[in-house]
Amino acid sequence: VQLQASGGGLVQAGGSLRLSCAASGRTFSSYVMGWFRQAPGKEREFVAAIDWNGASTYYADSVKGRFTIFSDNSKNTVFLRMNSLKPEDTAIYYCAARGGGATSRAALYSYWGQGTQVTVSS
Repeated sequence: VQLQASGGGLVQAGGSLRLSCAASGRTFSSYVMGWFRQAPGKEREFVAAIDWNGASTYYADSVKGRFTIFSDNSKNTVFLRMNSLKPEDTAIYYCAARGGGATSRAALYSYWGQGTQVTVSS
């Protein structure tokens, strides 16, 4: 299983970015896909997750109302739309996958992408 994250960059506060996570290597119909982030000196934290069929989504309180996770099953790709970005959103963003139910616990995700840097300037 391979996950390829992309779409990070430098944006001003209040701006938007869309991250992509392309999955390959197996059928993901029963998987949960998640986005996590890690800022320098901090632990990796949960951002959002989605059941692969798109029926349910989950968000950290810090991003609710600003970020949207969605999937394009035909392309085996999960997206994270990030609006109203804040400097505190600056981090490396990782996508991850796991079989079974959604969880915010990073340790329970089996597969990880390489990460994409998001930097929000004030």
